[in-house]
Amino acid sequence: MLDALIKRLPIAARKRVEIFGYDTDPAAIELASQRLRRNFPGLKICIEERNFLDHVLNLQGSSDLFSAREAQVPFDLVIANPPYVRTQVMGARQAQQLAQSFGLTGRIDLYYPFLLGISKVLAEGGIAGVITSNRFMTTKSGQAVRRELLSRFQLVRVWDLGDTKLFDAAVLPSVLLARGIAEPREPQSDRITFSSIYETRDPAQTSASDALAAMSADDDTVVTTPNGRHFRVRHGHLDNGRNVDGIWRIATQTSDQWLAIVEAHTWGIFRRIGKIRVGVKSTADKVFIRSDWDSLPDGRPELLRALITRHCARRYKADTPSKASKIKEILYPHEVIGGVRSAVDLDLYPIAARYLEQYREVLEARNYVIAAGRRWYELWVPQDPAAWSSAKLVFPDISEKPVFWMDTDGGVVNGECYWLKCEKEGEEDLLWLALAVANSTFIEAFYDHRFNNKLYAGRRRFITQYVEQFPLPDPASKEAKAIVELAQAIHAALPSAEADRLACELDAYVWRAFGLTAEEVLG
Repeated sequence: MLDALIKRLPIAARKRVEIFGYDTDPAAIELASQRLRRNFPGLKICIEERNFLDHVLNLQGSSDLFSAREAQVPFDLVIANPPYVRTQVMGARQAQQLAQSFGLTGRIDLYYPFLLGISKVLAEGGIAGVITSNRFMTTKSGQAVRRELLSRFQLVRVWDLGDTKLFDAAVLPSVLLARGIAEPREPQSDRITFSSIYETRDPAQTSASDALAAMSADDDTVVTTPNGRHFRVRHGHLDNGRNVDGIWRIATQTSDQWLAIVEAHTWGIFRRIGKIRVGVKSTADKVFIRSDWDSLPDGRPELLRALITRHCARRYKADTPSKASKIKEILYPHEVIGGVRSAVDLDLYPIAARYLEQYREVLEARNYVIAAGRRWYELWVPQDPAAWSSAKLVFPDISEKPVFWMDTDGGVVNGECYWLKCEKEGEEDLLWLALAVANSTFIEAFYDHRFNNKLYAGRRRFITQYVEQFPLPDPASKEAKAIVELAQAIHAALPSAEADRLACELDAYVWRAFGLTAEEVLG
């Protein structure tokens, strides 16, 4: 990266350049040093075998910008590709130190403090170019770093390179171009140019030599590359909903006009119905979740409940897997007494008690469960046992097309799926209304206009911070009442050709409920 950056500088400017680099890989340092000395003889080159974050942390308590052992002036140009490491990998102690040093909260990725650390070494008016994962733009854990980036830098451009697969690593990359400022300020998100590129199945309108070359196409153009892939290129500005912690999306005149029509026809959002929750997490699935309970020597344990997994995924109504190995049940050792969730008394369930006792050593090894004051045989995230009997909307977190279904059989939702139930009595029709909206082609368009965050192969992420913002039309309207009736009819008729016919009819109703037609947008 240093080699490529210097080659882009005017020859006259190179004579004044001093090069500093940080890396923890001795072989990479040796290779980079040799290349730079060969290509730019006479330049001052200092590449240290050192963690860049250690360098930045040493500056934290210093009265000067740099300590005596460090460079004496801030950097005018910075180019970086921070490591992408989750907190689980880097270790809790180091993660906590980094979070405290950079004002980050919650779970962090290692590249978060790298991004903010650059602001401490970048000169006022200096330029930083960074390539990193795009996760921080849209995740809850990225809230703090989004806010700090807008406070510590003057962001100039953002490129979301999406699922272009430019690198071998399974990371969706982004590039940030930022200018250094004198001091942190109130977060500024105005006039930041934002471009994105994601694969699409739509017909191509032009061609380019590769995905990067395709980025020069006009806004909302579909470009094909020699390998046959099609990409939709978007150009606009960064929009975070005027919320310093808000997710980042690309806003264009077309998308803003489209969303304005939707907003004018929106009565509420999914969050109005209730809180979206992730399913149960045991952190010991081999103990609690099985498909062969009937084959155990002592017989079926008490406390078994049907488990809803991604293998049940089908629009509107769960699809029972054909393979017995995919039909799971969970030993669920939780109940509600006096409105309070608690672990069951195992003395009342002898078969379950004997079964769990066989795995006591494994379960007690979950130190975090014990440290939280919980019983050794509890699930780590059990959710509310009293809620399982209620009708609930269930959906997997990742899928190309939306797949939402209504569970009315009291199943327990596994941690690979999310679920939503009505928090107010008498509002069950809102859940059926949400079911129809969530499964529509309209919500695909809404997702792409409002979030435009996809993984590889066009898969969307249906996570809480997105789904809770899905819109609902006025439930008292004629269209909404028809939508509810159709959704219930589809649920009752599945699987059948009649259900498929009704689903097409329902899809058109959803578009009209938001003041749009599918033909206007998709045709």
